[in-house]
Amino acid sequence: MDWSAMLALFGSFFLMLVLGVPISFAIGISSIISIAMVLPFDATLAVVSQKMASGLDSFTLLSIPFFILAGNIMNRGGIALRLIEFSKVLAGPMPGALAHVNVIANMLFGSISGSAVAAAAAVGGTMSPLQKKSGYDPVYCAAVNITSCPTGLLIPPSNALIVYSLISGGTSIGALFLAGYVPGLLMGLGVMLVAGVIAKRRNYPVSERVSLADAWTITLRALPSLGLVVVIMGGIVAGIFTATEASAVAVVYTLLLALVFYGELTVRELPKIILESIMTSSMIMLLIGASMAMAWAMANADIPYMISDALMGISENPIVILLIINVILLVVGVFMDMTPALLIFTPIFLPVAKDLGMDPVHFGIMMTFNLCIGLCTPPVGSALFVGCSVSGVKIDKVVKPLLPFFVVLILCLLLVTYIPQVSLFLPQVLLGYQ
Repeated sequence: MDWSAMLALFGSFFLMLVLGVPISFAIGISSIISIAMVLPFDATLAVVSQKMASGLDSFTLLSIPFFILAGNIMNRGGIALRLIEFSKVLAGPMPGALAHVNVIANMLFGSISGSAVAAAAAVGGTMSPLQKKSGYDPVYCAAVNITSCPTGLLIPPSNALIVYSLISGGTSIGALFLAGYVPGLLMGLGVMLVAGVIAKRRNYPVSERVSLADAWTITLRALPSLGLVVVIMGGIVAGIFTATEASAVAVVYTLLLALVFYGELTVRELPKIILESIMTSSMIMLLIGASMAMAWAMANADIPYMISDALMGISENPIVILLIINVILLVVGVFMDMTPALLIFTPIFLPVAKDLGMDPVHFGIMMTFNLCIGLCTPPVGSALFVGCSVSGVKIDKVVKPLLPFFVVLILCLLLVTYIPQVSLFLPQVLLGYQ
């Protein structure tokens, strides 16, 4: 084990984060510094460039820009409003019904767009004025929107699960997608439980029951949007196309939906949408490429083995070790966004999970669920910033109201961690995954 290389890697990485260096550059530069401790500088540059290039040479990665493009098309194509109307039908006359509508709409829109931030902005931006008009506390509404928008990172299609599949050595994307459904629904139901209890105590208004005729009309309008989930997951489960091919199908489907069926998107808007998608995809790809170099640097310094030995030295009880991993990831999620956290810590903790006999699909869902909570926490939680922005509330005002939601989300995380069938039931039944 090369302690100097390990200290150089993590020391330089965290120093650059403190100095405000963009995380992709921090990962790449710290990897170069670490590898240069054991190899000549010209060989170091060759290794880093080769690892970055080989890490991006993956057919699976094509799905990320396609799903991002499909999500951006949905954001401009009038999908959110129709899903919110459909969510009102599902929520029914419950205490704090508009809060439940917010959660359900986030689950639907987030699962279709694959983006927590997009869901927080689109759904929260639409729901916030309606909730204020009905007498809801804006801080309460912001807390509900913030904690429910990450559900779309578990309910497929999810770019986070695609990234995990790549970095974990090719874990089945189809199995990961199916495994995310129940935990994603569990997360949403947990938020609804807390929101309902608070709404009952504050006597928030109950929405009027939607008539059967209106419910039928609203459902018909929303069906084309919901059909995307059926097309993608149905095609993957039936073996008609791979997850990567499904992403291209999603782009074609959403284009037809937004341009032709709903008619709320024009051809003139497409260049801007494509440019935004390219920029987002480029940032993610740079992160992935740099993280491949860091993964090699960590393996070269035997860091995963060191951490595995350290955890096993604390306890050989799987319950204790998984609890420690979850605590570490919760702390990491507070200070780091999901994608870099997945890229950096999957190679560290996945070998430990495998040594405990944990299925890689189960571990991927546990890790993603854990890091979803970090999106809602200060100081770097992207869902927190967007949720507060669209609700018009200050971050310091919403932190305390978020605490009961965090408690329930952590309890749900423990269920996902210690009951494998929560994640593995659907892949085993529908795909025969073993």
